[in-house]
Amino acid sequence: MQEYSLTKKNAENPEEGTLVFFEANKDISFSFKRVYYTYGVKEGIIRGHHAHKALEQLLICVYGAIEIMCDDGKKKEYTVLDDPAKGLYVGRGIWRTMKWLKDDSVLLVLACEYYDESDYIRDYDEFIRLVKEGYWKR
Repeated sequence: MQEYSLTKKNAENPEEGTLVFFEANKDISFSFKRVYYTYGVKEGIIRGHHAHKALEQLLICVYGAIEIMCDDGKKKEYTVLDDPAKGLYVGRGIWRTMKWLKDDSVLLVLACEYYDESDYIRDYDEFIRLVKEGYWKR
């Protein structure tokens, strides 16, 4: 888990807002092949409840506030994403949940690979077993 500050460029006229951008292999440590986002979720809902065998992701809350819990099988860390210029890197072998802190928050995710159901670990006991077996060799 690593927090990223994305590049912000303020417009000359403050009413024109701010542009935020990032580039694969330059601003973030991996290339991305898939981008998706989740919206329309109500406050208090928790999504995720899975880990990935190999997938790396960058999570960005582009609107609202979402608490991300990352669990490496030994410790849990919590990060609140509430600034569209901040991202959270979540690497392979990290169990994650995302808790919506505000209605209609939007979570944007950049993934290093295309969707592959076989990369998902959706059972927490299986995740802990793989951690104990040294699957990710931390």
